[in-house]
Amino acid sequence: MPDLPWYVYAMLLAPLALVLFAAAYKTLQVRAAREWPQTPGKVVISDSEVREIRVLDDSREDNYRLEQRNFANIVYQYAVAGKQLRNNRVSIGEDRGNFEVAETIAKYPVGTAVTVFYNPLHPNEAVLERDLPKGLWGCLGIGTAVVLAIVFGGVFGLNRLTGFVSTRLVNPKFSPMVVVFGAFGLVIALFALAMRRQSQLAKHWPVVPGTIKMSDVQQYRNAPTQNGVRGEVMYQRQASFAYSYNNVAYTCIEGSLATGANSTSGWLMRKFTTAYQDGAGVNVYVNPANPSEATLNPRGGVILIWILGLLALAFWGLAWFVATRG
Repeated sequence: MPDLPWYVYAMLLAPLALVLFAAAYKTLQVRAAREWPQTPGKVVISDSEVREIRVLDDSREDNYRLEQRNFANIVYQYAVAGKQLRNNRVSIGEDRGNFEVAETIAKYPVGTAVTVFYNPLHPNEAVLERDLPKGLWGCLGIGTAVVLAIVFGGVFGLNRLTGFVSTRLVNPKFSPMVVVFGAFGLVIALFALAMRRQSQLAKHWPVVPGTIKMSDVQQYRNAPTQNGVRGEVMYQRQASFAYSYNNVAYTCIEGSLATGANSTSGWLMRKFTTAYQDGAGVNVYVNPANPSEATLNPRGGVILIWILGLLALAFWGLAWFVATRG
């Protein structure tokens, strides 16, 4: 095994540890909810709604950004000790939005009789489903094994690859640099191919009419530097639009790759990104597998894909130059 500092492995495995911790914590909540009493209830509202949630983003000064997502709004009414209560939490699991919105609405139409499980200490806390998805821990176990194999196999493989390359260079001391440049180029190329694949699929998504709700250049500040210097002010084009798919209403922030770009120049964002008139009618390309995902321009990321491809070639060129010229 490569002799790397312990904190390198800690950083590589930290995301996996967070996922496992969250799953364990949620399992404890499920076990507690199994002891909750139940009472009959009735669905009184069943539709979709947009909620603004915080998303962790350590690249920003506030360490988060606000993001609009679609949720199934299932409001049910029930009674505890003669007091009428309402709640809209369906599952004990976390709902981060943009997932199975239409399916949940179809499962709980208005007027449906439901069984409500409520917290006897705080009757306002209630759910309709108190079980985690079946096979969750099995999937997590398989996922953990795959991640561990990728992390340790990748580190070990890069170490062996560096040793292999060093025997074929005029100056073996440059072998780590050659491997790193080549690996960066490979990762960027794979990312560009994935984006191209997504763009190709989006061209064939169903098209529905939509309406622009907001189109503007947003600004935010980058996170401070390691020296404590305040981050730069950044600008990003955003366009949100409303549409309906299979009789369910959705709202989406422009999903094309072009609008995800940001810059320190507000002028560049306004000059070279697509602006839409508020209230204007547009054609919306909707992902039928997850209608919360949509875009106004499936070809919007072509330029970025080309840039990534050229960047991958540049890294491979550097690897070749270092390998042949030292």
